[in-house]
Amino acid sequence: MSQALTVARPYARAAFAVARDEGSFAAWSDALGFAAQAAADPRVAALLPNPQLAQADAVALLAPAGASESFTRFLTVLADGRRLSQLPEIAGLYEDLRAESERLVKARIISATALPAGELEAIKAALKKRFGREVEIDTAIDESLIGGAVIDAGEVVIDGSLKGKLNRLQTALAN
Repeated sequence: MSQALTVARPYARAAFAVARDEGSFAAWSDALGFAAQAAADPRVAALLPNPQLAQADAVALLAPAGASESFTRFLTVLADGRRLSQLPEIAGLYEDLRAESERLVKARIISATALPAGELEAIKAALKKRFGREVEIDTAIDESLIGGAVIDAGEVVIDGSLKGKLNRLQTALAN
């Protein structure tokens, strides 16, 4: 996996530079997200390395409707280098660069049950205070947590779930 990220990194930086110069971070995020999702589809992934697939057809397959000329050229460069399969990694690295540039932390809150809007806002405010950046929250439900929540904000993971507490208690008692 690290080799894939190493290969994808310069392409993500190039995409970020073009998006920054054009002032179109969101449009590039959408286009890269679409292309990455399409390239990750097993049927498309099996088709991309086929030498009978024309480069223009591969680009047309992966470019969303209304994609900018610069994005289409970007896909063409990827096709020339046989790197279209790297689109999921490129999109992920691009989003990391965009978040860093916009001073944004993306946090995922996984809870045992749906959290009320008030609690989500309180968590968002606490994370904003902790990181000194704007926070974008994504939520998910995992009933196996029993209760509480796990907050994953990149390199920081806060496990306040009952399942996590029980696991820590079990480890402490075993020692």
